[in-house]
Amino acid sequence: MTLKVATWNINSVRLRIETVRRWINEAEPDVLCLQETKSPDEHFPREAFEAMGYRHMMTHGMKGYNGVAVVSKVPLDAHSTRGWCGKQDCRHGIVELPGGIELHNLYIPAGGDIPDRALNVKFAHKLDFLDEITGWFSGERKSDKPMILVGDLNIAPLEHDVYSHKKLLKVVSHTPIEVEKLGNVQNSAGFVDAVRHFVDPSQKVYTWWSYRAPDWDTADRGRRLDHIWVTPPLVDRLRGYQITRATRGWEQPSDHVPVMVTLDI
Repeated sequence: MTLKVATWNINSVRLRIETVRRWINEAEPDVLCLQETKSPDEHFPREAFEAMGYRHMMTHGMKGYNGVAVVSKVPLDAHSTRGWCGKQDCRHGIVELPGGIELHNLYIPAGGDIPDRALNVKFAHKLDFLDEITGWFSGERKSDKPMILVGDLNIAPLEHDVYSHKKLLKVVSHTPIEVEKLGNVQNSAGFVDAVRHFVDPSQKVYTWWSYRAPDWDTADRGRRLDHIWVTPPLVDRLRGYQITRATRGWEQPSDHVPVMVTLDI
């Protein structure tokens, strides 16, 4: 069977539930991982997702900030969550998909505006978060375990993951230290970038466009902040990918767009 797994920073699931419904009707993912849900678990719109056929859910949310969720047409087992850097700020949810595939849904801290750990506690938090999850994956997981890691990782690692490599080298999300540390996370369990498995690194790919640019589509100053990675046992099972850029132009959009991969399980 094939499985379509998607990730989307929705920037408030309750505010944008109709946007989610519209995209689901078009793309028909089997599993949708959301970040920045901004909803306590008791207020998560479960009934709306159940009505759309997503009867299996893992929610890990808080009021007004952060939050991750997985909604699925297929059964989800072994739900768990993890906190990092001494915080319980709802950034990491874990479920098991059919076939024993472990799915990690992550929302990595954005890191503020100043790329200096000494001057910016948010940037320091981001770097520490990356170090902690690198250590955890290295110590607790092996590359031969079938895993999928998805989410808003808030880093565009490659030169053509941003509209201008030169201009963004000193901008949070594309600085060398962030790229290095995200690479450490990726290497910690041998993760393979599923989208770049299909798209050559020489080609521009974006998943985020700032709200500050009213002409976002024309200017096209994007960044690829949203990722899907798989461990080696799943690489040969990858069958395709989809990035739905059009959602950025819908009414009341998220500044991120959905990313989806199809794989055999």
